[in-house]
Amino acid sequence: MSRPDREEDEIEASRAPLMDHLIELRGRLVVCVIAFVVGFIGCFIVADPIYVFLVQPFAVAAQFREAASPGGSVSPFDLILGTAGLIPVPRGDGETVNLIFTAPLEFLITKMKLAAFGAVVVTFPVLAFQIYRFVAPGLYRNERGAFLPFLIAAPLLFLVGAAMVYYVMLPFVMLFSLGQQVTGGGISAELLPKVSDYLNLVMALLLAFGLCFQLPVVMTLLGTAGIVSSSALAKGRKYAIVAIAVVAAFVTPPDPISQVMLGIPLVLLYEVSIWCVRLIELRRRKRDIEDGLAV
Repeated sequence: MSRPDREEDEIEASRAPLMDHLIELRGRLVVCVIAFVVGFIGCFIVADPIYVFLVQPFAVAAQFREAASPGGSVSPFDLILGTAGLIPVPRGDGETVNLIFTAPLEFLITKMKLAAFGAVVVTFPVLAFQIYRFVAPGLYRNERGAFLPFLIAAPLLFLVGAAMVYYVMLPFVMLFSLGQQVTGGGISAELLPKVSDYLNLVMALLLAFGLCFQLPVVMTLLGTAGIVSSSALAKGRKYAIVAIAVVAAFVTPPDPISQVMLGIPLVLLYEVSIWCVRLIELRRRKRDIEDGLAV
């Protein structure tokens, strides 16, 4: 029996009435909702420590800036290593970081947003697995085998993007913001961010970097489906760079530091995507030759 015939037999064997599909969908949605609710409650319980953890890049930037000599600069490597806890951070007067909230329930709502965001991140493996189990019966065996690695690659790439935000982007953005403070002549313009504004910035950056770092996954999936080819991606490199610059300008704060920090990794990830699609094409051609479908 040829490979196409075997694949058709697999699809026919997995067919089920519409009602069975709807019942299965309802069951998997219930599992997803329960997982999200449990994750939300767990993240809300520890929302204060999570928020303190997210404020650490701001604290490190403020402490390094306070310790710098007047008119001096902070070493980028010291800032990154200090945020990562690999070198000691200069200690100031203990009041270098001060966030405020101006509405009675603002911090409560902020913690609920944080808990919801954390619940999505924590329960993503459960959500992704439920999606896979629902669509798996409609996939060929080779497609199911190709789909599984992406369930692992997607969260890993998201974590890489989130780590870049936490250890690189946030300290530099906050150091840049602290550098805009003005004191003198009886006038003081001091950075006192609201807790909600700071969290919104963090979540926006985490989502922007985490989603943009999915570029190799998306391109490889499109290559697996035969929608894009490595040659087309290579020819469209210059257009992709322009699109990346536009995306970086749109999803990051309006400063060149953030845009460059997102744009450079995306260009590198685009090159990785080309090689991933090329490997998919080579494997497909080798399989077709073995099955006698190509020469």
